[in-house]
Amino acid sequence: MIAPTADTPIPAAQIDYGALSPLLIVAGVAVLGLVLEAVLPRRRRFVIQAIVTAAGLVVALVTSVLVYLDLPDVDEVERVARGAVEAEGAVTVDGPGVLTWILLVVFALLSLGLFAERRFEAGLSPFTGRAADVPGSREESEAVTHRLEHTEVFPLMLFALSGMMLFATANDLITMFVALEVLSLPLYVLCAVARRRRLISQEAALKYFLLGAFSSVFFLYGAALAYGYAGSLNLTLIDEAVTARSDSGGLLLVAMAMIAVGLLFKIGAVPFHAWTPDVYQGAPTPVTAFMAAATKAAAFVALMRVFFVAFGGASWDWRPTIWAVAVLTMIFGSIVAIAQTDVKRMLAYSSIAHAGFLLVGVSAAYLGVADGLSVTSVSSVLFYLFVYGVATIGAFAIVTVVRDSAGETTHLAKWAGLGRQSPWLAGAFTLFMLSFAGIPLTAGFIGKWGVFAAAWAGGTWPLVVIGVLASALAAYFYVRVVVLMFFTEPVGDGPTIAAPGVLTTVVIALAAIATVVFGILPGPMLDVVQHAGAFVR
Repeated sequence: MIAPTADTPIPAAQIDYGALSPLLIVAGVAVLGLVLEAVLPRRRRFVIQAIVTAAGLVVALVTSVLVYLDLPDVDEVERVARGAVEAEGAVTVDGPGVLTWILLVVFALLSLGLFAERRFEAGLSPFTGRAADVPGSREESEAVTHRLEHTEVFPLMLFALSGMMLFATANDLITMFVALEVLSLPLYVLCAVARRRRLISQEAALKYFLLGAFSSVFFLYGAALAYGYAGSLNLTLIDEAVTARSDSGGLLLVAMAMIAVGLLFKIGAVPFHAWTPDVYQGAPTPVTAFMAAATKAAAFVALMRVFFVAFGGASWDWRPTIWAVAVLTMIFGSIVAIAQTDVKRMLAYSSIAHAGFLLVGVSAAYLGVADGLSVTSVSSVLFYLFVYGVATIGAFAIVTVVRDSAGETTHLAKWAGLGRQSPWLAGAFTLFMLSFAGIPLTAGFIGKWGVFAAAWAGGTWPLVVIGVLASALAAYFYVRVVVLMFFTEPVGDGPTIAAPGVLTTVVIALAAIATVVFGILPGPMLDVVQHAGAFVR
């Protein structure tokens, strides 16, 4: 290769800005949010930031749908790729990736309603006014008196979202690593700025930061080893080297193991789950809802892209490990959740169990059609991520409403008799619990059926059997909460329920409607995820 000189300049990068427009819009609005922070008076920032963020997300959602509709059409029966590699091979705009963009923006819009809610804290947001103030100090009291609010949370959420969108569509390991950091760093900050229980919030952020940085190093070292093996960081070129391999099998195995550690940490799989309960409990509840839905979706799609595209030729090397992780994650999450007395920690261990159920679909690596079954590992996981994410945001939205004088009351004993105080809130929470449990006529049932069907078709029926048993075990602690709300005498005066604001009410209502509609009429959504096709290689 001839080195470029003054006579042979480096050619300009060929970038299809239209195909990348959703990602660019989210990043652009995030930068605009930083500019607004610098030029707007403090008292006007919150409303303007919320409106600008909402407008940017709506535009990003519309453009994502347009990009998805513009992808090449394919025969519904053939599982072929739809899309192309853009930005000089750094980003893949394909069916699963663009559909993930749509899911992530929908999760962000729902979470934005919780971020922007100002009804509960004396008309202030759930985020501290000044993060530098010591909890309980005179400075913090002054910030409350002067009604200061942390409006930087809106651009931070958008930066995290842009990182998630890039993470799900990155076509080389370095781009994926950059996206991993872009999505993680804002989340570390967001976890630390709760208005109530500041010390717990800061502790959660510190744990998340330390463990997240540690896992990122594993991912980066794995990428370096993959480069040493394949001579490239591009997923397609790594696949070519893996398919044509003749030696250096040990280097490949270590590279896959290191990369898997970084990705499994983000989805909260056992044994890389230790951060999940503490961070879910300590972070501001709107941030917990956003993380639980969006981060898991981006990380699972990135996991599938790496192992289906780059390491697909070595599937019999990595599948047994994923099988073992899936079993451990399902069983551990389901058992430990039973012992929890805090609602947010219970939902955290529930999230771990659901990561195991999703890994059942991933571990099958089933990408074809057999005996008329049209669901694949990719389509089943995408559907599961959508219905799980919507129900999760709805559940955490209800957590923000059950309060006492100290703020949110998350101890399960305080939830006794909630059905008498507010039947519709308790009914909505019950609906989400039943969906998590996979009860028929809820979207969660269709989600679990999809990943189990893909696993069965892929020949991993023992995982399906274990998954069904783990689901039955998990149903115990979901039903326990339902019994507590409707059939248990309240302690003292019972739970105190703050009247939800308009935004929180809309979030809960939309989540509940989606959980019912996609449980009774899942056909349209299943058609969409099945039509997404396969990853572009």
